[in-house]
Amino acid sequence: MKKRALISVSDKTGVVEFARDLKDLGFEIISTGGTSKVLAENGIDVIGISEITDFPECLDGRVKTLHPNIYAGILAVRDNKEHMTQIETLNVQTIDIVAINLYPFKETILKENPSFEEAIENIDIGGPSMIRASAKNWQDVAVIVDPMDYAKVIQELKAGNISRETKLDLAIKVFEYTSAYDTLICNYLQNSRGSKSSLPNKFTVTYEKVQDLRYGENSHQQASFYKEIGNFKNTLAYAKQLHGKELSFNNINDANATLDIIKEFGYDQPVAVAVKHANPCGVGIGKTLIEAYTKCYEADPISIFGGIVALNREVDEQTAMELSKIFLEIIIAPSFSKEAMEILTKKLNLRLLELNDLAVPNSNILDFKKVAGGLLVQNLDTHLYDEEILEVVTKRKPTKEEMEQLIFAWKVVKHVKSNGIALVKNNATIGIGPGQTNRITALELAISYAKDNVKGSVMGSDAFFPFDDCVRLAGKSGITAIIQPGGSIRDEDSIKACDELDIAMVFTKMRHFKH
Repeated sequence: MKKRALISVSDKTGVVEFARDLKDLGFEIISTGGTSKVLAENGIDVIGISEITDFPECLDGRVKTLHPNIYAGILAVRDNKEHMTQIETLNVQTIDIVAINLYPFKETILKENPSFEEAIENIDIGGPSMIRASAKNWQDVAVIVDPMDYAKVIQELKAGNISRETKLDLAIKVFEYTSAYDTLICNYLQNSRGSKSSLPNKFTVTYEKVQDLRYGENSHQQASFYKEIGNFKNTLAYAKQLHGKELSFNNINDANATLDIIKEFGYDQPVAVAVKHANPCGVGIGKTLIEAYTKCYEADPISIFGGIVALNREVDEQTAMELSKIFLEIIIAPSFSKEAMEILTKKLNLRLLELNDLAVPNSNILDFKKVAGGLLVQNLDTHLYDEEILEVVTKRKPTKEEMEQLIFAWKVVKHVKSNGIALVKNNATIGIGPGQTNRITALELAISYAKDNVKGSVMGSDAFFPFDDCVRLAGKSGITAIIQPGGSIRDEDSIKACDELDIAMVFTKMRHFKH
């Protein structure tokens, strides 16, 4: 039988050259719709799909390749005499190469405000079936879904035959492609139901590789960075690296933590955030960016060394001068002035990331935690508190200034590993106690960072106080107000201690554990 290739692609990149090379190698080309037209316009003889099926394309092109003459030609096992006898009896010719990429469903749903009907119309039916059939019969059929693979296939054909190894690689790529395609459709349909949607009984996700990493959390671990498919322009995956060496696994994890914190503050005032090992070590608000950064730095000038800094304003010359004085892994900002770039790029390894959108992420983004043999899935914690249920539970109400500082502390402690404590004073963190096995130790750690500056500060705790010991230590240290979720069966003990010590306390009735 004469060798045949079936080509039907939505992405026309390189398809004319590929088809021409196949023709030169003696292949007949079968094609459909728009691909057939493009090939014919470029002088390449094409056999129309209807000539193979003896059935017209119909239903606006929804039905054209779903026919035994196509699938028998693809699925016939060449070494199976019975198969070959059957297709000869049925007058079916084999198809040796299948080059298909699917209707652009992803591109459609990523457009601005696509209609539901438009998205549905871009669900491919025949394409996935043909490439899956081809991948199943990979020993006999080379199936290509990525235009980048055209050159390799042609190279091997010119050398003799397409190798089994290449055919298997191409087949694996098909199932990566179709599984991602179907997952996108499923997730889109789930999300289209809005509040009616819930986590499904069978959970699948699809991500696209951004880059391979040098190694993972440790040098003996292999790692890559993937991005979620969707309009998530305010996430790290869409940041533009302007300078510095490539990001590492730990860089990405810590940078994401830094962005999570700075997004809590919006754009109302200049803010600077420093993170080390995924925990904040300094957060500052100022009238100017340099003032915000100075407060952030002075919060913990030791821990910030080798850390990551995010700012919510364009980095100016003055701030860049200060940033350049210490070793930092990454600086993230909406933009960098020309003068700032000249200063910061003198440090060859310093990564500069530009991210214009620092809005709080969409709550539809899911948060995963992998455990051995399973996966924990939840909605991302994008909520801070409900204004209407904030409750002052002590006799003394916080002053206006104390309340502002308490909200600041709450924004920070939300992103401190549990058990977490954040001390705030004059629009800056002065002590953070992260990741302790008990809350009193977390508070002691925060106070040790604050040193003599603790007097007159306010405290945020990511969880309730089961005993009054934290309140009493706070009073002894000069802390004047506390914000915490409340909800302990012994809340009254802590409230009573606050009243004794003239400490104002606010319950958010919402916790922010971060394990």
